[in-house]
Amino acid sequence: MYVDISTLYRNGKPYTRYLLRQSYREGGKVKHRTLANLSSCSREEIDAIRLALHYKHDLPSLAALQDPISLHQGLSVGALWLIYALAQQLGIVRALGTTRASKLALWQVMARVLDQGSRLSAVRLAGAHAVCDVLGLETFTEDDWYDNLDWLWHHQALIEERLAQPRPPTEPPGLLFYDVTSSSVEGDKNELAAFGYNRDGKRGKRQVVMGLLCNAQGTPLSIELFRGNTHDPHTVAAQIRKVAERFGGTAVVFVGDRGMLKGPQLTALAMHGLHSITAITKPQMTHLLKTGVLSLERLRDEVTEVITDEPLRSGLRRNPLRAQAMREARDAKYRALQKEVATSNQSLQEHPRAQVDVALRKLHARCATWQVAAWTSIVAHDRTLSSAMDNAAQAEAAKLDGCYVLKTDRTGPQVSKEIIHARYKDLALVASAFRSCKTVHREMRPLYVRLAKRTRAHAFVVMLAYHIIHALARRWQPLNITVEEGIKALAQLCCVEVHMPGQPPYNDLPVPRELSRQLLEAAQVRLPRVLPSNGIAVATQKKLQKKRKRASIP
Repeated sequence: MYVDISTLYRNGKPYTRYLLRQSYREGGKVKHRTLANLSSCSREEIDAIRLALHYKHDLPSLAALQDPISLHQGLSVGALWLIYALAQQLGIVRALGTTRASKLALWQVMARVLDQGSRLSAVRLAGAHAVCDVLGLETFTEDDWYDNLDWLWHHQALIEERLAQPRPPTEPPGLLFYDVTSSSVEGDKNELAAFGYNRDGKRGKRQVVMGLLCNAQGTPLSIELFRGNTHDPHTVAAQIRKVAERFGGTAVVFVGDRGMLKGPQLTALAMHGLHSITAITKPQMTHLLKTGVLSLERLRDEVTEVITDEPLRSGLRRNPLRAQAMREARDAKYRALQKEVATSNQSLQEHPRAQVDVALRKLHARCATWQVAAWTSIVAHDRTLSSAMDNAAQAEAAKLDGCYVLKTDRTGPQVSKEIIHARYKDLALVASAFRSCKTVHREMRPLYVRLAKRTRAHAFVVMLAYHIIHALARRWQPLNITVEEGIKALAQLCCVEVHMPGQPPYNDLPVPRELSRQLLEAAQVRLPRVLPSNGIAVATQKKLQKKRKRASIP
């Protein structure tokens, strides 16, 4: 005899029913019969019936119990179980494996989703969440993380291969998006840190270069770190090898921007049987206009196509919104230049010893910096400076505003010019992944490691964490809630430790409140009814400073 509990959802509303049932055998088969419907009973009455059934063979012991059942607040489990269930659905748990090192790596990824911080903070975070009970881990300290980073670096290729789902032969050729960014590094001890072109605009800081490979849905497949002075095209060769050798890619379309896929890279792609979609540079567009291959009349709002003598297709388009933005930016620069001229004239009038040549040289340098020197001029009459705009030169500079030309070696009626254009615009998916990995939710910075292999493993942890964040953002979009807000709301759901005399303790999960229920349903995750309570405590070896520096008060 037992109490059967079942929860059903109708029109988004939960209904829980409690039945007193009995199991019996008939003809060698196990059958069940319902003895009573307990749904009208209170939770306390149902718990009392379950307790009596538990001690039905030893009723004197039940009567002799002196200590009542004690309930204690347990660890946070809502957000932890959500992330763990998603990691299972996305194949991350399967890709990492079942060893202790695999589970430690999984907690590194989950901790990155829960909270931003160092490996020391991840250990402290484990003290507030039921990590050991959910993952089946023994206790650990921050010293275990660095060995685990080494393990991740050695197994990154295998894990990425397990995560990449093979494409069925009947599917059309897959799409892979690749882009490169940089992430600044504090200090000078990191082995990959070097001075280079910083895309964040942080001058005077060392950086690392990060290349991210995504599929057509924007899900990251692979990440690789390079030294901070590596040029973008020099990172493509490693990605081509991944697609051709590790991922088994054939007839895959490689999408990259105009600064990424140049002549040598396109040749390497063709040698491996891969296709490409990219854009040509503005000087190349100007050359095609001069040779008559392109004409300004064909650059319209809709996409048009040109077939050249080479086995290439070109898609042409003028984006009116981008063209308007460029015109407004050019006008704003000219107005700012006029203000600079007025400021210089005032300075020349107020300071008789100020030199006109020096002021003129500064304004010419400003024109070069703002890239307006081709259609503006600044002249001096006595001690007065004036600016002028060359309308013809400005029109020449603006003729390609908002224009871009795409090229690809993909041919055939099944790949239209509109599809090619849409796939190139989807390159923004990688930019979105970069923003999340760098500055939005799961930042690459700060890097708390120095060795190159551990830095690469840290980036791999960030990529796997973004994999979960990306899935959560898609599933929670109808709820109009951010991933950070949803995780904070679920983190408030704690389990209840139940202690019964003579029985091992266990964790009972309460019924979540309405918002938590909606978040779990939208994420397609169901909470378990109970969890084991192993009683394993996680604590750091490093203690907080007893004496802290105090800011001086004047």
